[in-house]
Amino acid sequence: MKIALIATAFLSFQSLAAQETYFVKKIHEPIVLDGEMNENFWQDIKTMGHMWQWFPTDTAPAKYDTEIRMAYDDQNIYIIALAYSKGFEYVTPSLRRDFRAGGNDNVTFIFDTYHDNTNGFMFGTNPYGVMREALLYNGGTDNSYANLYWDNKWQSKSKIFDGYYIAELSIPLSTLRYKEHSKLWKFKAYRFDTQSNETSSLVKIPQSSLIMSLGYSIPIEFEEPLKKVGRNVSIIPYASGTYIRNQIDRTSSNHGDIGLDAKIGVTSGLNLDLTVNPDFSTVEADRQQVNLTRFDITYPEQRQFFIENSDLFTGFGAYATNPFLPPSSGVLPSGNQIFTPFFSRKIGFAFDTITGTNVQTPIQYGARLSGKLDDNWRIGLMNTQTGKDLENGIKSSNYSVAAVSRRVFDRSNISAIFVNKTVLDHNENDHEQAYSSVAGIEYNLLSKDNKWQGKAFYHQAFTPSSNDRKFAHGAAINYITNKVIFKWSHEWLGHGFESDAGFIPRNNFLHINPTIGWNVFPATGPIQRFSYGFGYDRYNKLDFGLTDLQAGPFFMIGLRNQFRMLFQLNKNYTYLFDDFDALRGNGALPVLKKGSEYSYYNLTANIVSDFRKKFTVAANPTFGQYYNGSIQSYRAELGYRASHIAFLTMSINYNVIKLNQGKNNVMIIGPKADLTFKKNLYWTTYIQYNSQFDNLNINSRLQWRFAPVSDLFIVYSDNYDTMHGGAKNKAIIAKFTYWLNL
Repeated sequence: MKIALIATAFLSFQSLAAQETYFVKKIHEPIVLDGEMNENFWQDIKTMGHMWQWFPTDTAPAKYDTEIRMAYDDQNIYIIALAYSKGFEYVTPSLRRDFRAGGNDNVTFIFDTYHDNTNGFMFGTNPYGVMREALLYNGGTDNSYANLYWDNKWQSKSKIFDGYYIAELSIPLSTLRYKEHSKLWKFKAYRFDTQSNETSSLVKIPQSSLIMSLGYSIPIEFEEPLKKVGRNVSIIPYASGTYIRNQIDRTSSNHGDIGLDAKIGVTSGLNLDLTVNPDFSTVEADRQQVNLTRFDITYPEQRQFFIENSDLFTGFGAYATNPFLPPSSGVLPSGNQIFTPFFSRKIGFAFDTITGTNVQTPIQYGARLSGKLDDNWRIGLMNTQTGKDLENGIKSSNYSVAAVSRRVFDRSNISAIFVNKTVLDHNENDHEQAYSSVAGIEYNLLSKDNKWQGKAFYHQAFTPSSNDRKFAHGAAINYITNKVIFKWSHEWLGHGFESDAGFIPRNNFLHINPTIGWNVFPATGPIQRFSYGFGYDRYNKLDFGLTDLQAGPFFMIGLRNQFRMLFQLNKNYTYLFDDFDALRGNGALPVLKKGSEYSYYNLTANIVSDFRKKFTVAANPTFGQYYNGSIQSYRAELGYRASHIAFLTMSINYNVIKLNQGKNNVMIIGPKADLTFKKNLYWTTYIQYNSQFDNLNINSRLQWRFAPVSDLFIVYSDNYDTMHGGAKNKAIIAKFTYWLNL
């Protein structure tokens, strides 16, 4: 019996590896997008095959199948999915576009238009017709390789029936990038079914890989070669009005602005993005963080101009994910970038030291040419000019980036980048350098079977500084299967390596980060998986020795009800080369002195509850020693799904720090209400109290999507001084945007 089961599993994997190409029929009759299979041609089109479980197991057919059919014409690709269900208790936290897949009923489709298993276009919807889209890169092998801030034109309708729901999609070919006259793409689909607690995929995927991984897909062949879709030009003008009241000096100002973005399809695979006097004031504001490290942290890029093909520009450098965290664990991600030569958030953003928030600075224009030249070559060219902000002492600067990537072997690539920032009207008294440039080359490895991932790189800086060793180089390799976790990475950044257009929180170090671990997936019982192992994270200065260390065992357990916990026992060592405000007193409390060193132990956890439930918890507590004292850190987000109209959250980042030099409680805490009255009308309000800056921030944002990718925004923000009382400043912004296809 056991031999028969093994043989069956083996044959199923073999059959999937050799899965037949799905033939996409061209249609010549109109289609009504209504979530019903009324058109006769749908009955004649075969389904793509049966779905396979990915969770809670990866070896069985889906209990509730999803039948997927596809067709196309000269303008659009059409998908219809019939998703069988256990009942009518579908879960969706809100009607807001661009929801995350976990904890929602949804079905998602991914097109790999260049058949390279590396880059993809994601489109998804749920039983209520709420839409999501994203761009995938680096093979979709990590959650950070899905850019959910991408926005474009397409349509979706869903309808619920007895025992199933139907999702019907119409995706314009102009929304996608592909090689003209191509016939063969790759495609994948997966579904989250909350009622059966099942996640299923069109192709069998091992649980050590993310379900969105582009390494597991099927070939699809169009009946006729795809043509370029006419004149692919979109103009997105905006008009805005702003009122600002400075309560401290009792002054007010108001002004209006106009500008525009444009998207021009140069070829079917190459796109030109243009922006003139862009206004990003209505982009959802960053959630503030308590930064307990000695270095800067990053925030995600949400601005549409910088999104498409963003990996061509920002994918260089080294990234520090949690060294103890399996990629498909489902727990909270942590870590930050070690460095990147280009960080788009440096353009048009500055940090306000009074309120602790990021504020917009003027951008005069921007131009980006990016995309595929053919099956193997990708290019990216960008030039952006920022304006003066005399009030904040900011001079006009020009940013230029050129990147090229050449596919090698099956899924790997060799890429190169050149980045330059030039400060205009520079003089010798300026704190900034007149210019700062970096050139780099990288080899990115991604194996055909998804088990091996890695990179090797070398970057060289060119600056007026007299510092030597203006280089950065390193390598990383990951081997991950259902049984084994092995990671190795190292980076060496020289003393003179810097980039004013990039993110380099520190230099002059050698960083080594190996991890070894094992996965176990029990066949029965409440435990769905557990992982254990040992991580080691070390920084050295070559002319000094050890400066930072975090090392220790980890243990992760996941239950079949989707509850996840990760525990890390850490031994830490820190040597301070500068005075450090470990109490986060902003100059009001004693600091740890330069030249001191500390060894300390603590326990860190990551906890994620079942996001299908009405009440959810995502927590990241830390307890134990901290430098020469102790810390109790509570980072959590509590959520309550009142209905699909209202989703309420409470964010807590509370830190009790006790040192020999003193003690302090540092916190950022506040509620958020996300109200989605309709699929095109959203109102989000949140309040953040930041004890580090004695600031209470209120941000309220109303968005009406009156037409596809066309919006009316009204944003209100207010800041209050919680130390002395009274208001600091407030602003009201109204903005109108319209997407016009020419």
